[in-house]
Amino acid sequence: MNDDVLYLSRDQVTVLLDTDAAIRSQRAAFTALGDGTAELPGKIMHPSRFDDSVMFAYLARLSADTGAVAKFGSVNPGNAAAGLPSVHAVINALDPVTGQLAAVMDGTAVTTLRTAAGSAVAFDALATPDSAELGLIGSGTQALAHARAVARVRDLRAVRVWSPTPDRRTRAARLLAAELGIPVKAVGSAEEAVAGLPMVAACTLSSTPVVRGEWLAPGCTVVSVGSFEPTRSEVDAEVVRRAAAVVVDDPATAAEHAGPLVDALHSKLLAYEDLIPLGGVLTGRSGGRTNAQDIVYYNSVGLGIQDAAAAWAVIDAAREQGRGRDQARGRESRS
Repeated sequence: MNDDVLYLSRDQVTVLLDTDAAIRSQRAAFTALGDGTAELPGKIMHPSRFDDSVMFAYLARLSADTGAVAKFGSVNPGNAAAGLPSVHAVINALDPVTGQLAAVMDGTAVTTLRTAAGSAVAFDALATPDSAELGLIGSGTQALAHARAVARVRDLRAVRVWSPTPDRRTRAARLLAAELGIPVKAVGSAEEAVAGLPMVAACTLSSTPVVRGEWLAPGCTVVSVGSFEPTRSEVDAEVVRRAAAVVVDDPATAAEHAGPLVDALHSKLLAYEDLIPLGGVLTGRSGGRTNAQDIVYYNSVGLGIQDAAAAWAVIDAAREQGRGRDQARGRESRS
């Protein structure tokens, strides 16, 4: 076993990967996809026969100077009732030259941070420049992370939050208002959280739509991160129908896993060629929004390349931190 292996807890990951660093990592991940330089095998999503959980495994490699990264874990929808994150995972990273184990880290924190950061990259690429209000569907760990991340790419003036449990959405609104220093209102319906706003983030595990196309204002950008398997659909068919651009993290993966898009492809509402890769938008190879009135829909199912980029950002930060400590000890020993 390599004596230099990093073992990083959830708290350590959170300190090492702040929101801005997470966003940079995700921009790098999707740019590499757009350039065709990333290595991204197909991911595994396997619904359990024993309960409503989903087992998953992701593999990816971002670049020649970052090694392979593997994440495995599970999605447990019942965790929300207990106040726990719905996703738990562990990440292993290998040395790019030798293949030796380089790091083992908490994958739950990485997943939360990279998912929200990926959505921030999407909003930055797709939302109108003056978008300053966010409708948030969900009040859990991922929803809170999304509000924090979006605030780093847009000058948010206000947020509306809805989730089915009044106490949780009120608590989330209070927390975000204190953190972001802007008005955050807990509202009584999903429609009230969405109607008239320029940005909407759906962060649930819902199997039925919580965002309906008829509610969307012209110019709205909708991001959905909970429709990550064929049985989960946070948005209805009208969202897809009204969207001038349907953007995805990866067309091949989305066509197989994203519930609303699997349905839209099956019903011929969309053709596979209509799925626009976010990496293509970032690199200029694909179009996204064409005017301020377009409704744009981004469906993220999550990709291993996101974990790879985030994990190596954590490793680089941990190594830099270690070098700083070594230098400090060296100065102390000489004094």
